[in-house]
Amino acid sequence: MTVRTKPMPIGVDDFKEIIEKGYCFVDKTRFIRELLENRGKVLLITRPRRFGKTLNLSMLRYFFTLKNAEENRKLFAGLEIEQTDCMAQQGSRPVVFLTIKGAQSLEFTGMLTKLSELLRQLYGQFDYLQESSALSGQDKAYFDSVLNETCGKDKLQFALANLVHCLCKHHRKNPILLLDEYDAPIIAAWENGYYKECIDFMRGFLGEVLKTNDDLDFAVLTGVTRVSKESIFSGLNNLSVCSVLSDHFSDIFGFTQEEADRLMKECGKAERLADLKKWYDGYRFGSYDIYNPWSVIQFIDNGCKFRPYWLNTSGNSILKVLLEHIDARRKKDLENLLRGRPVKTPVRENIVYADIESDSNTLFMMLLTAGYLKAVEVWKDPRDRDMAKLEIPNKEIAQAFEDEIFRNIAPRQGYMLLQDMLDAMTEGNVQDFAEYLAELMTDFVSIHDLDHSPESFYHGLLLGFSILLEGQYRVESNRESGYGRFDIAFFPRQEGQPGILLEIKAVKSQDELENAARAALGQIEEKAYFTELHRQGVTEVWKYGIAFCGKRVWLEQG
Repeated sequence: MTVRTKPMPIGVDDFKEIIEKGYCFVDKTRFIRELLENRGKVLLITRPRRFGKTLNLSMLRYFFTLKNAEENRKLFAGLEIEQTDCMAQQGSRPVVFLTIKGAQSLEFTGMLTKLSELLRQLYGQFDYLQESSALSGQDKAYFDSVLNETCGKDKLQFALANLVHCLCKHHRKNPILLLDEYDAPIIAAWENGYYKECIDFMRGFLGEVLKTNDDLDFAVLTGVTRVSKESIFSGLNNLSVCSVLSDHFSDIFGFTQEEADRLMKECGKAERLADLKKWYDGYRFGSYDIYNPWSVIQFIDNGCKFRPYWLNTSGNSILKVLLEHIDARRKKDLENLLRGRPVKTPVRENIVYADIESDSNTLFMMLLTAGYLKAVEVWKDPRDRDMAKLEIPNKEIAQAFEDEIFRNIAPRQGYMLLQDMLDAMTEGNVQDFAEYLAELMTDFVSIHDLDHSPESFYHGLLLGFSILLEGQYRVESNRESGYGRFDIAFFPRQEGQPGILLEIKAVKSQDELENAARAALGQIEEKAYFTELHRQGVTEVWKYGIAFCGKRVWLEQG
């Protein structure tokens, strides 16, 4: 039986368009009620990209705006909010809604030009104010300068504050400000070398409208990161921050388990919920487990095929810089994450850009806010500092983590060479395996790495290389099997795949390499290291004896 479903809103983030054109919509109108009950003067909500921030602000806009209030009221028919007394506040205020993602540029003048155009379009939505008797001639002159794009940089900082002031005077009601992607121009400025100029401007641009503004009812800002208060929100004492670790609004951005269940049942795919959970669930916002909404709707729209749909390609240059400066300890932490082992880190959610390259803890906070990691536990240490235990959320992010994170640790050439080596190893191609491993040793290993405990170094090196196989194999190290402990074993995750055993030797002379590799291979057979693999149903096992001397390597296969 074919189950008819509503079209998925791929790339559609306008609430009115979704409702009127009959797109699939997961009802999040409880956000309106929770906002009215818990809002402060200024609320900043940080979430990863493609988690519905723009759509939810659009929903707020159509709910509160005075413009077309009766028509907009119909958009909420049958939705959860319609059954509450909050409907008394529908269509009750002027609303200023602005997304400034489009102000990203390679240079400061370009940012100002793009922001000036966005503000011109915003002012154009309220051009009736030019005829308002409530506005002074000075108000109208400023209004004209924004519409004509003749407003200079310094005066442009007052554009939002002035629009809120004019709307308040004309309507005699305090407006609401909804500002989406507030940090996008700041991240672009940091990436392109004009951060100080941008911050100086944005501090005034946001400060003028948000700080002690009696004209403003309340403001909601969204972004990916929480920029340091000292950098941009200095003196703003009425700011409430709702991060991925906060309990407020924790089920609003993304799909809850109940919402994911309902969607899958509606499209006739309830039997695939367990796999959906492995691929796209696992985020943790406050006390809620959350599915990635972008990936779920892409999954349904693409015939329910499991793929890594989420690619957080925007604003990731910060991560690249952090990875360029990564130390050995943090690299090891990243490798452990891919093996399913959590990392512990101090919690400092606000981003201090001046410290990005020197503060290694910033890496994990960026990975958390950008959506690559989730916090499975948060606690206070003995010194009353906030600490968190972080993990990779799901299978999709494990792949994105591998592609976008691990690839930035090593040069591109080294990454591809490593992938080729692992392919040869898993295919039983010992000749190519030996050649690629020898090339990796020559190009990317320093002789100084071998000063202490060389066999442990080689063991750790091969174990680290195995990261890229985590999706195909469960990798075990120094585990008892047969009559001893193998060095490294690869247990296939899919039935029918061969298992792999590596036994490693380190020698002092190149003349000993061949005999040592053969001895290592003989040890696999003598000690029956394959016993545990056979016990788990693996019938075919690639066995490799590997001997190292400095950067030289010899392989034998059994």
